[in-house]
Parts: sequence; structure tokens; C-alpha cells
Amino acid sequence: MDRLYRLYTRWDRPKGRIGDIVVVAFLIVQGLDGAFTYLGLRMWGPGIEANPLVSSVISYAGVGPGIAGAKLVAVALGIMLHLRRVHDVVAMLTLVYLTMAIIPWTAMFMMAR
Repeated sequence: MDRLYRLYTRWDRPKGRIGDIVVVAFLIVQGLDGAFTYLGLRMWGPGIEANPLVSSVISYAGVGPGIAGAKLVAVALGIMLHLRRVHDVVAMLTLVYLTMAIIPWTAMFMMAR
């Protein structure tokens, strides 16, 4: 229970560089994921998107607006967590996006050569 409590509570320091670095990394990863998703959808079609929420938004709004909307929501929520100084969650989400989105997209693009 104590470990979970630490995950969603604020950091003790009111402002620090580590939190800023974490949120910038999160924003970069979100931008990369949006660009890679757009390129992947253009190369392989809409069936390549594994996230059912993003896939639904794309089928409703179109590729560009769907990805932009999904990324804007993710960025807004990440910034809200940053402003609340819950940087552990932002760092964890950054790692999840790296391992579940950026690395797989990169591998697919490298194999497509």
C-alpha cells in the first residue's frame, strides 16, 4: 500500500529540474508517437494501430485529426500531472510509451526497408 501511495503523491520539492526533464521527455515521446503513428498508418493502413481508443478516434475523425486529438489529450493530461508534481507517473508513462510504442514503431520501420 505504501508503494502505491508514493506513486500518486506529490514530490516533496516544490520545483525541480528532474520533474521538468521528465515532462519534456514525455512531450518528446508523445510527439514521436504521433509522428510514427501517422507514418505507420500511411504505410500500412488503419489496421496497424493497436490502441483501440486511438483507432476509434481515427476512424471517426480521420488520420490527421484523430492522431492530433489523441496526442493533445495525452499531452494535456501529462502536463496536468506535471503541474500537480506527480512526476513518478509521468516518468512511468514515458517509459511505457517508449517500450510499447516508440521501440515497436522503430523496429517496424527498420524492417520495412
